[in-house]
Amino acid sequence: MALSDAAVQKQIKHMMAFIEQEANEKAEEIDAKAEEEFNIEKGRLVQTQRLKIMEYYEKKEKQIEQQKKIQMSNLLNQARLKVLKARDDMIKDLLNEARQRMANIAKNPNEYPTLLEGLVLQVS
Repeated sequence: MALSDAAVQKQIKHMMAFIEQEANEKAEEIDAKAEEEFNIEKGRLVQTQRLKIMEYYEKKEKQIEQQKKIQMSNLLNQARLKVLKARDDMIKDLLNEARQRMANIAKNPNEYPTLLEGLVLQVS
């Protein structure tokens, strides 16, 4: 049983439409799979870079904290040195004043024996 040309043409068109439909569905599947793989890879890359950025800023934060500690330590040491210098200056001033007063007392014959007596009494 032979088919007429019109029937053959109709069947060929039907087959072509079916093949085209299958090709379109396959292309959509490939596009969907490619989109999904792209999104997965993009998410992985974004997460990796986010972690790198977080590590970078954590490292910077630690460096800043370290610098603050060093700066505070330096300020504290400078303050201690100022206190020690002030104490040293006061002791030098007191010693100089004591030397001058002793020299003045040693020159005065009335005060010197009284001073010696007082010092001997303090020692005993």
